[in-house]
Amino acid sequence: MVVEQIYTGCLAQGAYYIESNGEAAIIDPLREVQPYLDRATKNGAQIKYVLETHFHADFVSGHVDLAKESGATIVFGPNAQTTYAAHIAQDGEELKVGSLTLQVLHTPGHTLESTCYLLKDETGKPCALFSGDTLFIGDVGRPDLAAKSDLTQEQLAGLLFDSIRSKIMPLSDDVLVYPAHGAGSACGKHMSKETVDTLGNQKKTNYALRTDMTKDEFVREVLHGLAPPPSYFPLNVQLNKLGYAPINQVMAQGLQPLAPAAFEAAANETGALVLDTRKPEVFAKGFIPNAINIGIDGGFAPWVGTLIPDIQQPILLVTEPGREEEVITRLARVGYDHTIGYLQGGFASWHAAGKETDTIKSISPDAFAQRFSQTNDLSLFDVRKPSEFNAEHVATAVNTPLDFINQHLSEFPKNQEVYLYCAGGYRSMIAASILKARGFDQLINVQEGFKGIAAAGVAVVKEPVLSTHL
Repeated sequence: MVVEQIYTGCLAQGAYYIESNGEAAIIDPLREVQPYLDRATKNGAQIKYVLETHFHADFVSGHVDLAKESGATIVFGPNAQTTYAAHIAQDGEELKVGSLTLQVLHTPGHTLESTCYLLKDETGKPCALFSGDTLFIGDVGRPDLAAKSDLTQEQLAGLLFDSIRSKIMPLSDDVLVYPAHGAGSACGKHMSKETVDTLGNQKKTNYALRTDMTKDEFVREVLHGLAPPPSYFPLNVQLNKLGYAPINQVMAQGLQPLAPAAFEAAANETGALVLDTRKPEVFAKGFIPNAINIGIDGGFAPWVGTLIPDIQQPILLVTEPGREEEVITRLARVGYDHTIGYLQGGFASWHAAGKETDTIKSISPDAFAQRFSQTNDLSLFDVRKPSEFNAEHVATAVNTPLDFINQHLSEFPKNQEVYLYCAGGYRSMIAASILKARGFDQLINVQEGFKGIAAAGVAVVKEPVLSTHL
């Protein structure tokens, strides 16, 4: 028996490879499917099933392409409706993979079709639960994402309570829990950085699995403090339900090298967004006017989905040379399939061609501390999440989270210097690039973010304030 977790940090997502006696099943695969095919081929195994725990909102699954390439059957739990061929399993149905059995456990609540798969060994003993977004390590799935459901989020939370109590908690304490996500995913609130645990330990430590918890208490606690989901979530759900362009086609379209003149012409003719994925500190020193910076080495794909509202938006890329394929792949993971080319030779070729460039001013934490000590009139914006801001922030800062910056552009003054900071400099440069593209010229990014600011001795406060914008 082979059970392998394939974890992707930027999406905080776990896919799973299960193999026995020459047969394999893949659970919740990512968009790019070749690694799964290669894994099976290396072991001389045939992929029999592609199992989906639900219609994912935070990424586009590779189920359609993987089934087409491998001949496997796509499996969803009850209530799922697709436009492509899929087996809609019954609650309690058992699927054989070699000498192993995967039992379908319908667990509605996160979504109506949410399903867990209970792995039983060759003796029939339950040994692992692939829990999707129903049960995380330290949390449970948020019940407010079933956008097309006729049920309220309170009713869905009630269903989740019943699913967990009736289907999961009665299982043996030694069953391993393999969730679809870990810390950093927007699909839950309190997920652990650990990506596997025993069910027995979760019964002891997961707030939502308390044995003395009533359904009303569960509903209140699960719904408390939920931030609005990213705007791209329902768009990804539709792609997962209806299907999408083959990943090879998406890659071929995006991997078009464009010389500076051709790149500029394409931007003008198509209205494409210029997305610059270089490091924030490199971007600040020189970039194509109106380009948006979302660095590939941070939480790239979720931020793209959060900040670029149109999933059909044509995109032109500026990357570090050699990373173009990586960027296009990571865009496709969240449904942004319309990359139409990249700047050949990177920004250096644009600069060498004598094209117009722009910059964003950055200052060190010490320089900021000196200015802050000299005046109380700095226009200072903290673009971290409200929870980070409330924990600790610069005394005079206004919290305008990056997640919602497009809805709050009017709150930034255009007639004075605007200082921006986040935790370490990644998000504040994204915010600065968005503001710069909207005509804000007096932007100053504070390098190293709040960590650097606090180390420089700037006064900070820890109690929550009422200056948070959502």
